[in-house]
Amino acid sequence: MLKLDHITVIAPSLAEGVRHVRNCLDLDVPFGTCHDYMGTHNHRLQLGNNVYLEIVALNPDGIAPGRARWFGLDDQDRIRSDWEDGRRLRGWVAATETIDALVSTHGAIFGEKVLLPTVNPTFAFAIPANGSLPLDGGVPSIIDHQDDPTSMADIPDFGACLLSMILEHPDPASIEALYCELSIDRPPVVVRGADVRYRAQIETPTGLKELN
Repeated sequence: MLKLDHITVIAPSLAEGVRHVRNCLDLDVPFGTCHDYMGTHNHRLQLGNNVYLEIVALNPDGIAPGRARWFGLDDQDRIRSDWEDGRRLRGWVAATETIDALVSTHGAIFGEKVLLPTVNPTFAFAIPANGSLPLDGGVPSIIDHQDDPTSMADIPDFGACLLSMILEHPDPASIEALYCELSIDRPPVVVRGADVRYRAQIETPTGLKELN
């Protein structure tokens, strides 16, 4: 089974990502960490039930990882285009304990297993060879925490809670069938739309808000 791990706002810069989430949720998401092994950085916020929100962007001061970055962040023109098109909540990450089997059967979708950090591997992430989002973000990126589980105590909790997520997709039937095949826990509700586009309903201390 794949379990919802976190949802991702993929931004041209962290400042733009934080500003967008503030506008949507009326919350300032604090800085998280620098991914020195991937040349990216993030801000994070708990969303209840061991799920969190990540705002991730290319780190302009980071070191190129020598391979494709995750979340399509090497293609900054595409990141900017999606951002301007309102596709800002761009994807999500699901956790598995059997990443080898998943990549073996669905590697064409999810990519290859990459051990991270590269010097002392502690967790695994599946990344397509070109770094793109799997099926343009229609399915989750895959993480296997292995011996490095996420500590929710390290992620700020401002009382926000993810209630549901909706995915607009040109072919909802095929995506729903794939979700079923992959045994995904808490998948998005899939509806027909012109392109891949997410909306998340999030309860906050100031009321129900939508992140897109």
